[in-house]
Amino acid sequence: MIESVDEHLRRQLTAWEEDDEARRSWLARYTPAHDSQPVRSSPPGVVPTGKGPVPARRPDAPIATDLLQEYFDAQARSRHLDLAARSLQSQGEGFYTIGSAGHESNAAVALALRPTDPALLHYRSGGFYCARAAQVPGGTPVEDVLHSLTASTRDPISGGRHKVFGHAGLSIIPQTSTIGSHLPRAVGLAFSLGRAKALGRSTSWPDDAVVVTSFGDASMNHSTTIGALNAAGYCSHQGVPLPLLLVCEDNGIGISTTTPPGWTEAVLGGLPGIGYLAADGADPAQALTIAAAAAARVRRERRPLVLHLKTVRFMGHAGSDAEIGYRSTRDILGDYARDPLLRTAAALIEDGASAGDVLSRYEEIGSAVRKSAEAVHGTPRLRTAREVMSPLTARDPDAERETAATRAPSRETIFAGKLPEDGPALTLAGSINAALIDLLAAHPGALVFGEDVAKKGGVYGVTRGLRKRFGAQRVFDTLLDEQTILGTALGASLAGLLPIPEIQYLAYVHNAEDQLRGEAGSLAFFSNGQYRNGMVVRIAGLAYQRGFGGHFHNDNSVAALRDIPGLVLAVPSHPAEAPGLLRACAGLAAGSGKVCVFLEPIALYHTRDRQEGDGRWLAPYRPPSADADEFCRARLHGDGEDLLILTYGNGVRMSSRVAADLRAEGISARLLDLRWLNPLPEEDILAQARTASRILIVDEGRRTGGIAEPLMALLTDHRVQTPVARVCGEDSYIPLGPAASTVLVTEERIAQAARDLCQAG
Repeated sequence: MIESVDEHLRRQLTAWEEDDEARRSWLARYTPAHDSQPVRSSPPGVVPTGKGPVPARRPDAPIATDLLQEYFDAQARSRHLDLAARSLQSQGEGFYTIGSAGHESNAAVALALRPTDPALLHYRSGGFYCARAAQVPGGTPVEDVLHSLTASTRDPISGGRHKVFGHAGLSIIPQTSTIGSHLPRAVGLAFSLGRAKALGRSTSWPDDAVVVTSFGDASMNHSTTIGALNAAGYCSHQGVPLPLLLVCEDNGIGISTTTPPGWTEAVLGGLPGIGYLAADGADPAQALTIAAAAAARVRRERRPLVLHLKTVRFMGHAGSDAEIGYRSTRDILGDYARDPLLRTAAALIEDGASAGDVLSRYEEIGSAVRKSAEAVHGTPRLRTAREVMSPLTARDPDAERETAATRAPSRETIFAGKLPEDGPALTLAGSINAALIDLLAAHPGALVFGEDVAKKGGVYGVTRGLRKRFGAQRVFDTLLDEQTILGTALGASLAGLLPIPEIQYLAYVHNAEDQLRGEAGSLAFFSNGQYRNGMVVRIAGLAYQRGFGGHFHNDNSVAALRDIPGLVLAVPSHPAEAPGLLRACAGLAAGSGKVCVFLEPIALYHTRDRQEGDGRWLAPYRPPSADADEFCRARLHGDGEDLLILTYGNGVRMSSRVAADLRAEGISARLLDLRWLNPLPEEDILAQARTASRILIVDEGRRTGGIAEPLMALLTDHRVQTPVARVCGEDSYIPLGPAASTVLVTEERIAQAARDLCQAG
């Protein structure tokens, strides 16, 4: 039978108390020569970013006794919290057992930093959390973690929604990622701290703050992690300030899959533009010294650096993981010799403490943790859906309206004396461009960025002239990577800016959809509203481009966006609507921290007419004003009594053309432009539906997962008895050329469906 790591530690300390020679013998046997595991500041052939390599041996200067004791205490609290997690689960009081045992050396990283340095942490960061909480007067790491483990409403970060390491007072931003999906946000935050300072904008953190983020060796292989590391190096290569400390906690195994020896060092040590330091987490002097060197270097140079921290993993991946099923007893027991807690205990004894004193301290901490664990039995928990969802539904309408209505005092100067409302009617693209100028002018913290948005002015010219007006600090091109674009937005919003990123095509957002679903959408939920990442993601999309397309440039699927809790999705159909909708989204983002997607129909960007030559798809510009568009309100067109058409986007123009033709046939129709696809404007839909003779849903999206499905469900749920029909796109990718019309909604199909519905009575 394998003894537990807790039993092993106690047995060793007891043996050392009885025979100090046993400790010396144990250390001589299990401590490798330091020069056999060299620590480099950069890989061979790469110019180091610091002042020279860290010595490949134990530093001569001893670690201060009080620092060593603080380190041990944080490690011990973390270890006992892992034991408490399993005990609480067995009693039906705890709900999470992925622990930090073996990773407690990450406490050295916390001790090397300040509690004002923002941290986005790996889920095995118990040591870090305990060390940082101890740096702040009144910190209660044990109680914090226990409340989180038990889904207690007293959890200081999530309010009982999830087990996360987070605390606003400790600058720890909650993350649940197991695959590095938090790293693009960390890169974005490090990038945005410098950007905010350059713009004279205040943030929640000091000017010299360092962003720290941690991840595992298995997660290092995930494309999200690789993309984030690439983005960090890309910025550093160009001299862009990026104060980011990346900590890879390398335990050599991902659940049950072993990481090939040397692979992690080979990858991390060869990253262009990113410094590299390595430390053995089983050596407290080395971990503390090198972590301090890493933090100091990043703070001084404002350049990214990887700290490769070698660790072990105890007690399996989680409570349900039977490690013996894929690891030998010899390998499991062999890791016990690398127990960071036992190694720190040995260092304390070497420093003058007795083994008995160290064991007593370990027991004292354990007793306090167990007592606190007993106290959380019967803790209050969330009981209603309303309570659970409150961070997702919370709003500040007054702040939203204020943001949306704000006009820059210098509008006339910004527009070079030619205010758009005084000029000719605009296309959809022109109205969005003018609205972006107004937003950037009124909100100095607003940023516009994405692929080709700056110098080129966007593929369709929508952002033309913005960079010239507002400069490269606020309007800039990014590398070609959607997850980096969204990660930059996530970080910028945390830095107090108003990010307005652009995703070039709707199909491209699926490359990075988890940055919206798993990161942007979840932050308010997992922080109980204490952290938010308001943004307006502009996406060019939907179908009907002529002469240019295929499924990547003609994508009509919005299902993935509508499935994200709390995400707001708006679609302008006409240049009269676009400025108000875009400003409403900016208000939601800045005023209430909402994640908004503004989906712009590409085919309507430069459309001028409803019918040829009539100029009815142009509109005078609506400047910012107190009568800002209301969130989740639809727009009614016409007053026909025979038919109500529910539609959006391209469907508005097609349906309005059809309605004009149907009028000649004696069928009068009115059209409700939904404008908001998530959430749907239910109040307006039902008000019109209950007075309609017939309802036709025109959904340019796919039959499965499109807007027609929730609309029909809404009508059914509210017992609307009116006859209903729908016209949808097919469940198909969109082909290139004329064949596209075979799978998309056409005016002919809309007209025939309307006739059939009216003829059916």
